[in-house]
Amino acid sequence: MSARAVRKGYYGNFGGQFAPEILMPALIELDQAYRAFRKDGERQKEFRQLLKEYNGRPTALYRAQRLTQALGGAGIYLKREDLNHTGAHKITNSLGQALLAGYMGKKRIIAETGAGQHGVATATAAALLGLECEIYMGSIDMERQRPNVFRMNLLGARVIGVDSGGKTLKDAVNETMRDWSKSVRTTHYVLGSALGPHPFPTIVREFQSVIGKETRKQILAAQGRLPDELVACVGGGSNSIGMFDAFIDDASVKLTGVEAGGEGIRGTKHAVRLTPNTHARTGILHGSYSYVLQDRSGQIADTHSISAGLDYSGVGPQHAHLFEQQRVNYTYATDREALAAFRLLSEKEGIIPALESAHAVAYAVKEAPQRPNSYSMILNLSGRGDKDIFHVADCLGLSI
Repeated sequence: MSARAVRKGYYGNFGGQFAPEILMPALIELDQAYRAFRKDGERQKEFRQLLKEYNGRPTALYRAQRLTQALGGAGIYLKREDLNHTGAHKITNSLGQALLAGYMGKKRIIAETGAGQHGVATATAAALLGLECEIYMGSIDMERQRPNVFRMNLLGARVIGVDSGGKTLKDAVNETMRDWSKSVRTTHYVLGSALGPHPFPTIVREFQSVIGKETRKQILAAQGRLPDELVACVGGGSNSIGMFDAFIDDASVKLTGVEAGGEGIRGTKHAVRLTPNTHARTGILHGSYSYVLQDRSGQIADTHSISAGLDYSGVGPQHAHLFEQQRVNYTYATDREALAAFRLLSEKEGIIPALESAHAVAYAVKEAPQRPNSYSMILNLSGRGDKDIFHVADCLGLSI
């Protein structure tokens, strides 16, 4: 089976529409509207114009020369998604889905957020297009991402704290789904990652696929050939699937996804779903069939990561399929490794990465020195780390 093989709503055996009956009409409406939206030339022109003039695309592909020299071995490039308006790749999907909401006649949008970047992006799109906006966020994430909570409020969005469960991203998704089930006639759910019931994984991947398309053109212009390896962090999976999409059929390009290893995979204080020897099993979470962290009774397990955006119990269904097809190499970086990478990139390149992106950098710290100088490795720098400075200071025992 091809790594791209898709029957409606599925990637191989993964995906589907495991949703309450009350949401099925909304999912059918969304599927039909998205198909029409993609064929609407004027709407697509508007979207492309916003990406260029408002969002700042294409983002740069940057040769990280000092980081390369410090590590030795592979030549390292950074896909600078941190240069997007609002500071991460999330705005691309939020703008697309906000336009789609207007296309469907919806006046209100809602979203979940972990690290806050998707919440900020959705609030930004709502402000731009004149939509009412509410954002659900776990109370633990609200505390460790205080700057982004303020930004969302400043943009006119209402941030709703979630105190149930682990008080992180999984629980925020739960509450957003509950809201949507009560408000589908007037509300569109701007799901932030490539997960959830069909058609969300496809919609998010398609909007984020611009990352890989730009990267392909840029690396061919820079070195006259494709890269040897692409590396991206994997939470739900939007930045990584957006990067990988343009290269899936290129067998010569190694694809590596880096999950949140937390305090290590021997215990339960992590968010590793696609690396062997964890407590992840196939199951249903938030409307799709994929790999999910579960306890011995089959209940959804709580997770842990220094990074709020990777702190999720499941993973997008296309990632599960790519894992089983062995097209993507999935690995992990621990909190300690991500924190060290966060500091290293800041010191060597003057670029403060998001803690999510620092997991990809941590992989390069370990693996780049093992590669020859001719080997090229592109890291998806999915976001900037302004949002993380208070949390990092707390972790380091520093006061700011």
